[in-house]
Amino acid sequence: MVTGNFFGKTLVKKVLILTFTALLIFTAAHADKLYVGVDTAFVPFEFKGEDGKYTGFDVDLWAAIAKHLNLEYELKPMDFNGLIPALTTGNIDAALGAIFITSKREKAIDFSHQYFHAGLKVMVPSKTTDINSVEDLKGKKVAVKTGTFTVDYLKKIGIKKLVKFPNIDQAYLEVVTGGVDAAVHDAPNVLYFIKKAGKGRVKAVGPDVEAAYYGIAFPSGSELRDKVNIVLLEMKENGEYAELYREWFGTDPE
Repeated sequence: MVTGNFFGKTLVKKVLILTFTALLIFTAAHADKLYVGVDTAFVPFEFKGEDGKYTGFDVDLWAAIAKHLNLEYELKPMDFNGLIPALTTGNIDAALGAIFITSKREKAIDFSHQYFHAGLKVMVPSKTTDINSVEDLKGKKVAVKTGTFTVDYLKKIGIKKLVKFPNIDQAYLEVVTGGVDAAVHDAPNVLYFIKKAGKGRVKAVGPDVEAAYYGIAFPSGSELRDKVNIVLLEMKENGEYAELYREWFGTDPE
C-alpha cells in the first residue's frame, strides 16, 4: 500500500532536484560572464560619456573583440592602481587602461599583443619658459599618476620631486593652478586635456619620451589571451582596427 507519506517524500525530492538543477544552470551562466576592469577616467581610452556609460578607444576595441568571440562581459571601473592587483587575485578576467607592457608587469600578469604605441609627454603652464624637455624637470615639482609607468621612468632618470595623484586629472589641475611645475603622462591623454580643458593655460613641451606599447592585461596563464590575440591580428589584417583608430584619433595607426 502506498501511503501519503510516500507521496510527500517524492514531492520533496522532486523539488530539491529541480532547485539544484536551476542552481547549476545559474552558476554555469554566471561563470561564463567575464569581468573586465577599466580605468575610471582616462580619455580618450576609457571614460564615462554624456549618457553615463563608459566609452573610449579601449572600450570600443574590447567590444569588437568580445563580439568576434561571442563573449558576455561586464565592465568594472576602478582606479588604475587597482587593475593589476585585481588581476592577480582573480577578481577580474581582463583589464583595459592603456596599460604599458613592461617586463616588471609581465612577471605578475600576461599581456595581449601590443595594440597602441605611445610615449610620455611633459605638460607645463603656458607661461613657463625654463622647461622645454624632460631633462629640464630635475629639481622641479612634477605631478604624476600613482602606479603608472611614468613614475618608474622619472625615478630612473633622477626626477625626485614627484607628487602622486590617484587620478591624472587632479595632476593636471595642479599644473593649471601652479601647485606643481609640470605633469608627465601618456602623450594621447596629455594632448587631449590641453585641447579640451587646458584652454590656453597649459602647453606640451619637448618630444615624446620612452615610447612603449599598450596591451590588454590578463591573469597569468589565462586561456583567454590567445583567443584575444588571434582576433587582434585578424582586426589589423582586415582593416577593422585601423577604422576604429581613425574614428578616435583622426589618423591612421603607426
